[in-house]
Amino acid sequence: MTPVARAAALLATAVIGLAGVPAQAAADGTYAPLKHPQPVTQTDTREVVEFFWYGCSHSQALEQPLEDWIAKQPKDVVLRRIPVVWSGAPDQDVERAHARLYYTLERLGQVDRLQLAVFQAVRDQGADLTTEDAAAQWAEQHQVDRGRFAAAYESPEVAQEVDRAPQEMARYEVNEIPAAIVQGANQTTPSRAGGAEQMVPVVDQLVSQLSTQSQKHQVPMKSGLPPK
Repeated sequence: MTPVARAAALLATAVIGLAGVPAQAAADGTYAPLKHPQPVTQTDTREVVEFFWYGCSHSQALEQPLEDWIAKQPKDVVLRRIPVVWSGAPDQDVERAHARLYYTLERLGQVDRLQLAVFQAVRDQGADLTTEDAAAQWAEQHQVDRGRFAAAYESPEVAQEVDRAPQEMARYEVNEIPAAIVQGANQTTPSRAGGAEQMVPVVDQLVSQLSTQSQKHQVPMKSGLPPK
């Protein structure tokens, strides 16, 4: 193989690795491809990235069905959440505060336990969790150590994640929330799927396609033993 051909082959392999499934629009319009597919965070996984905001009713409507779905998936299917921060939007300060709360809970390993509870506090109970004191008091009421919460909330790592949130939205081409991107390639939203709850069957379809695609391209391993 010539150097040029080898480089072309490696490039093709890299592109396949970004998505794992062809990035193309659904015939029924329930999902659309990203113009610039993104790599998954972990190799050998089927990744779903959810963009949300605690103040968004559609994000809240998606959360329970999405949690129920991911609980039934095999270990190679992973859900990664990213809170939205719309740069320059009227709610930007609130979004940044909510993102800081999310990344604090993530750093403490409390997201799976408390994600729905935060939505209920903000959306159903009208709780203002945009200050450290209010967020820490709420977390303490939900059995989170206040000292550990404060340390995580004030950590540079959490601050960096919050600052990175607008860049992540741009990278994944998010202009509607909630949004779910499967394997960095195809995105579905409420307007495409027909509602927040209807996003889950679309995500399930795309993840299933990844499994089928992988099986089609699987190369049997050679044992090294002579044929019998």
